[in-house]
Amino acid sequence: MMSDSDTSPLQPRVPALFISAPGSHHGKTTVTAALARYHAARGLRVRVFKTGPDFLDPMLLARAAGGTSGNSSTSQPAYQLDLWLAGESACQQLVSDAAAEADLILIEGVMGLFDGQPSSADLAVLLGVPVLAVIDATGMAQTFGALAYGLARFRPDVTFAGVLANAVASPRHAEMLQQGLRSELNIPYFGAMLRTPEYALPERHLGLVQAAEVHDLDARIDRAAIAIGQTKLAQLPKAVQFRRPQQDDRLMTLPTLLQGTRVGVAQDAAFSFLYPVNLDCLRAMGAQLVFFSPLNDHALPEVDSLYLPGGYPELHLQTLQDNPSMKAALTAHHRHNKPIYAECGGMLYLMESLTDVAGQRASMAGLLPGHAIMQKRLQGLGYQTAPMPGGALRAHTFHHSIIDTGMIPIASGERLHNTSAGEKIFQQNRIIASYLHCYFPSNPVAAAQLFLP
Repeated sequence: MMSDSDTSPLQPRVPALFISAPGSHHGKTTVTAALARYHAARGLRVRVFKTGPDFLDPMLLARAAGGTSGNSSTSQPAYQLDLWLAGESACQQLVSDAAAEADLILIEGVMGLFDGQPSSADLAVLLGVPVLAVIDATGMAQTFGALAYGLARFRPDVTFAGVLANAVASPRHAEMLQQGLRSELNIPYFGAMLRTPEYALPERHLGLVQAAEVHDLDARIDRAAIAIGQTKLAQLPKAVQFRRPQQDDRLMTLPTLLQGTRVGVAQDAAFSFLYPVNLDCLRAMGAQLVFFSPLNDHALPEVDSLYLPGGYPELHLQTLQDNPSMKAALTAHHRHNKPIYAECGGMLYLMESLTDVAGQRASMAGLLPGHAIMQKRLQGLGYQTAPMPGGALRAHTFHHSIIDTGMIPIASGERLHNTSAGEKIFQQNRIIASYLHCYFPSNPVAAAQLFLP
C-alpha cells in the first residue's frame, strides 16, 4: 500500500465528517443516513462512503443521499473504502474524485473506531477527516463523558470532531449525559437523538434488511433527518482538503481485456451483494454489463459470461425453485461452455438444493453437485486472498451456510490473520464458485479471466 506525502496534489476544500462509534449497534448507519438526507434535501450534493467490505449499509446510504424521499436520480452508489481490499491510494482516489464534485463527504466507519487492523481510525487519519463519535447512551449517564474522553484521546493522530448521544431516553437523560462532559475535557457535544422506533432500521442475520425491502425506509430516514436537524449537526462540518495519491489508481488506465464481452450480472432481492467498483472495473476493461433477475426473468439475456453475486437466496427459495425456465437457461449457458462466476449466495443457487434455517428445502439450478444448508450461527468471516485461476484477488467472506458436496476444490483462500485453510474455490468446467467476495480492482487481470469467453 502506498503512503500519503506532502507532494500529493490537493483538491478543493470540502466539508467532511467520519461517523464512528465505540462499537457496532450504536447507530452509525442511522446517523450517517440522517445527515445525508438532511443535507441532500437542502440541495447539497452529498457523497457517502462506507468503511470495510459491507454490502448492506451502502445500499441504504446511497438511498439516503438521494435527496428528499431518496430521489435516485440525484444519488450515486456508496462505495466501500477498505484499506486492505483496495489499498491506501485507491481509497484516497475514490474520495478525492468525489470531493471534486460534492458539497459534503460523509464516511461511515465499521465496528468501533479502533477495531481491526486496519481500523476506521487508520482510514480517518489517512484521509484527514474529523471523527464524530456516536454513542448509544442506553443504561449510562455521566459515564458518557469518560467514554467520549477515551475515544477522543486514545490516539493523538485522530482529529476528533466531537460526540453525539444516541438512544437517549428523555431530555433529563440528555442533561445527565452532558454533565459527564465536564468543560475541562474540551470535547464538543453535538446533541442527542432520542430512543424511538420511528427511525430504527430493521435487521436480519447478515445485517440490515436491504434498502429496497423496507417499504417505509424513506419515511424512517426522513424522521431521522428531522432529529438530526435539531442538533448541532445541522451545520456543515469543517472543510477538508483531500489529497490525491501520487499514483493515479483510477480505472480508466486498465487494459481493455474484456472489450466486446457481454457479461450478464444477476441483480435483484436475492442477488445484490456487489461492490460498485467491481462493476466499474469490468466496464473499464471493456465489458458491456447486462443485468437480469433470477427471481423474475425467465430467460437469460444474450451474454458471453455470467456473474452471480451473493445475497439472500435463502429468503426466496420458493420463487427460485418455481422458475424452471431460468434454471434451464443457466444449464444451456453452461453446456455451451460459457463462463459463470458465482460468489457466496450465487454459488448456493448453483447447487442442487438449498435449505433454510427452518428446514424448508428447495431445488436450485443443479449445476454444482451438492446441497447448501443455512445455519443459525456465522460460519465464515474475514479477509482472505483468493488464488483464482488467473491470479490472486483480495477478498472477504461472511456467511451463515455450509455446503455438503463431493467437489474437490482447486484452491483455498489464504486467511489474512491466521494460518488455517480459507474458503474453498471450486471449478466445474467454466464455472468458478466460492464463498469469497472478490475485490476486482485488487487484480483486474485476474478478474477479467473469470469472464473471458
